[in-house]
Amino acid sequence: MNYAKTALLLAALTAIFVALGAAIGGQAGLIIAFFIALVMNVVSLWKSDSIVLRMFNAQEVSEATAPELYRIVRDLAQNAGLPMPRVYIMNNPQPNAFATGRSPSHAAVCASTGLLEALDRDEIAGVLAHELAHIKNRDTLTMAVAATIGGAVSMVAQWMQFGMLFGGGRSGDRGGLGVFGTLAAIILAPMAAGMVQMAISRSREYQADRLGAMICGKPLWLASALRKIDVAARRIPNEEAEAIPAAAHMFIINPLNGHGVDNLFSTHPNVENRIAALEALAREMGATGTGPSGHSGGSGQVWIGGQNYTKPPNPWG
Repeated sequence: MNYAKTALLLAALTAIFVALGAAIGGQAGLIIAFFIALVMNVVSLWKSDSIVLRMFNAQEVSEATAPELYRIVRDLAQNAGLPMPRVYIMNNPQPNAFATGRSPSHAAVCASTGLLEALDRDEIAGVLAHELAHIKNRDTLTMAVAATIGGAVSMVAQWMQFGMLFGGGRSGDRGGLGVFGTLAAIILAPMAAGMVQMAISRSREYQADRLGAMICGKPLWLASALRKIDVAARRIPNEEAEAIPAAAHMFIINPLNGHGVDNLFSTHPNVENRIAALEALAREMGATGTGPSGHSGGSGQVWIGGQNYTKPPNPWG
């Protein structure tokens, strides 16, 4: 059912882009936009990881340059039964993270410097487990393709707006739509594309929260992290994400300083709803402060994969 829903949502994004092409150039514009959409889908399929990482100027790290971060990802990946993903850090003060890649064997996880500075190791593990859950569920490809096409829809709508400002808008120039049709396309197309992206994000964040909690064994680690980073994200801007709003749904927390109730125009589920679900899962799992294998995960320690990590000098790189 999830794969069928994803296919329908991506088809809707492609249809919106093609409709914009028809609005710009009639039948010829429709055909051109259709082939452009096909190319974007193929490029996103094979290069989504590098495209997104380049968008946010992320730098790859290794066990030598960021030992603790790398080891936490490695052990979580082993817990999840995943190949070791590439590990990246983006230099951004807003605490946030995302995962990308067309498949588990071509995946990457990225954490911001703000996240590594704001959270303790338990909470970082919870966040990274959530991102690995997206990889295991194969959400990363869907979300990256949606970001690529959604961004293209917004770009074309902006181009149409500038065209109207500088003398466009004749019905012959807009495939018969005229000024009012063009205005409708400018307003409704980005809104429709955004709504499709939101539907992808909201349904999958709850699933990734649950699976991520099971990967690290401690739902309350992620619940605590969500509380902290939600507050920080509201007051610390993410300039790169503001410049690429179509990619906002990829992050664990809305990077656009959104406010939260679950509604049609929310890029992410309400954080309090997510925390409540994680707390309920913790009660189901009998999580009362003890980590996997009965070990207590105290401050400054992470218990993952049977190993207890304490902070070495410069652990994050």
